[in-house]
Amino acid sequence: MNLKRTATIVVGGAALGAWLAGAATSNHSILPTETGVTPPIDLRGEALAREIARLQERLRPTAEPRHPARNLFSFRARAAQSRAAAAVAAPPVMAVPLPLPDANRPVLKLAGIAEDDGPEGPLRTAIISGEGQLYLVKEGDQVTPRYRVGKISADVVELIDTGDNSVRRLALR
Repeated sequence: MNLKRTATIVVGGAALGAWLAGAATSNHSILPTETGVTPPIDLRGEALAREIARLQERLRPTAEPRHPARNLFSFRARAAQSRAAAAVAAPPVMAVPLPLPDANRPVLKLAGIAEDDGPEGPLRTAIISGEGQLYLVKEGDQVTPRYRVGKISADVVELIDTGDNSVRRLALR
């Protein structure tokens, strides 16, 4: 019985070993996975990558810088001479004298115009700032002791000087 039992164990062990070896090394070929339709998120990623590459290409300089580059932090007398020669070569320009501001004239600025509907047309209120104050005036009101409001249009206020009856116009900017 020993011989029969030993033969059975050897044949059974050999069969079990062959079965395990066959399971571990299969001869089945792996089929390639099919790549289906690319998801939209990947398409947008590819489009973004192309756009990034295009923009980086635009950042590269197209022209070589001149070798004797201008140094902004150094002064050269030669450059001043060339500018002086260019200034001499320019044709003379006739200067128109600007009127000097009157020292007694207060600095006034038209800040805005408010408008309400009235029976005879719009009733306008001018908002004028000056002398550290804000004036809300209508036609005929005093702005300062020097000026009286003559007319208020859609974007201009006429101030009449009470001293010499001259007209000063303030416009919206």
